[in-house]
Amino acid sequence: MKFNSWYLSSFLVSFVVAIPILTVFASFFQETTNYFDILKNTFLIEYIYNSLILLLGVLVLTLFLGVGSAYVVSFYDFLGVKFFKWALILSFAVPAYIYAYSLTAFFENFGTLYSILKSLFGPGEYNQSIPKFDGMLGAILSISFSLFGYVYVLTRASFHYQSQNLIELGQNLGFSKYKSFFKIILPSARPAIVAGLALVAMETLSDFGAVSFFGIATLTTGIYDSWISFDDLAFANQLSFFFAIIYIRTFFY
Repeated sequence: MKFNSWYLSSFLVSFVVAIPILTVFASFFQETTNYFDILKNTFLIEYIYNSLILLLGVLVLTLFLGVGSAYVVSFYDFLGVKFFKWALILSFAVPAYIYAYSLTAFFENFGTLYSILKSLFGPGEYNQSIPKFDGMLGAILSISFSLFGYVYVLTRASFHYQSQNLIELGQNLGFSKYKSFFKIILPSARPAIVAGLALVAMETLSDFGAVSFFGIATLTTGIYDSWISFDDLAFANQLSFFFAIIYIRTFFY
């Protein structure tokens, strides 16, 4: 029998990757502490609900930010377009919790925006007019600003390699520029968009810094409290199972 090194190496890599997943599923056969009963009857539904709202909000906003910015820099020629093609990728360099801190510091009472308005227009009751981005809205904005680069990079690559031929096809069919985009170009970029959103979903569900800063109870904070505060690793793994269910339901159904 001929030895296939590629088959063996692929099997070993797949096995190593599958170990965390198998551990999560095996956790349902392990005993948990009383914290499981307490959380199940109190905050578990809130954890799941907040995680779903956060996930959907971030997916919608990153979809518009990523696809919109990729469309503008790919199909329009304006001053600084070459700079923005690369500068938009820099969102990866700033973690979501840094956006959360900055967003709060800028719009909070007597914060940065208040100081700017005061220096421009003199003393006044500006705090009443300054919008406040906290709670769920602040978390969605912070995470979206940090992660929309996933959608932008993949969508822009799809536009770059396919856009010119597709535009010519749309022109031959008598489509306007906008109709060509929505009828031909955007559907052809759907695999890239979905791949970017899948990466965004994984990062969003695993985020701890931003949601902790805004005081939002999600499955991530539940896992942290179960493991660190209550020393219940089995239940932390069971909460991770809900992560997998939410992710699979979002992208495969």
